[in-house]
Amino acid sequence: MSLEETEVNVGGVRFKGMHLAIVFGIISSIGGAIWTASSIYSRLEAVEAYEIPDITEVTEEVHLIKQELQANDISQLQGKLAVLQTNLETIVVQQQKLLLIQERVVAAEKTVTEMETEVEKAELAVERIDKFDVFLQSMEGKFKKIDKEIDDLWEGLDTLANPLG
Repeated sequence: MSLEETEVNVGGVRFKGMHLAIVFGIISSIGGAIWTASSIYSRLEAVEAYEIPDITEVTEEVHLIKQELQANDISQLQGKLAVLQTNLETIVVQQQKLLLIQERVVAAEKTVTEMETEVEKAELAVERIDKFDVFLQSMEGKFKKIDKEIDDLWEGLDTLANPLG
């Protein structure tokens, strides 16, 4: 039983299967078009029911913002930013130089501390030498006395060695 051989009897009218298929396709297409039109119409009604707010305040705010931007001369902001970037780069270079100077200062402080230690050692040595000088000066009188005694002893030995002379 094929579609071409099928027949339907409705109120004494015979419909063949092929005609039924064509009529059914046309009717379903028309129904789909009606349903789509109904859906679109209901959406349009929903859009029309939606109340659009008054945007005059927003428009005024946008206008004020534009005026402020023009008043602040935003067009020259790029140039100012370039100048700032150059200044920042210069600051970074100078800071690097300062760090190098700081390292040198730390090294110099270390050297100065070492030198101070050496000076303290030298001062201690000088103090010892000064004390030794004082000691030598106190011994000078004793040395003169010892020298005189040695000279007297030599004279005595010379007199003993040469009693007539």
